[in-house]
Amino acid sequence: MPSTSTLRVVVAKPGLDGHDRGAKVVARALRDAGMEVIYTGLHQTPEQIVETAIAEDADAIGLSVLSGAHMTLFKRVRELLTEREADDIVVFGGGIIPDADLQPLAELGVHKIFTPGATTTEIVAWVRGHVGDASASTM
Repeated sequence: MPSTSTLRVVVAKPGLDGHDRGAKVVARALRDAGMEVIYTGLHQTPEQIVETAIAEDADAIGLSVLSGAHMTLFKRVRELLTEREADDIVVFGGGIIPDADLQPLAELGVHKIFTPGATTTEIVAWVRGHVGDASASTM
């Protein structure tokens, strides 16, 4: 955890998905709310994302997935965090994710999924309320 109370959030676009407008909107909203945001850019591997989060001493990773590969990508990020003993980094995300996949993602350790229609106000409020808190619960 950072020594200050400012939350540090890595926002990432894993995989081959090339649409990053939503991720940039969320990154800006978090930044405008006073958080430190590290945006990794497009086409990141789970390994790159986890490495960035650890190197930046991030409190959370927010993944934006529109490609349909959400189960694989979220799972791999969680596995890598466990391997690197960085399970205290909260994982949340958003994108085009079917309702049927929400519970399996929660079981993988993904704390929250924001589906289309979620507002930036809702996302900021959730991050403020759940990140940096050791008792962060899943969805």
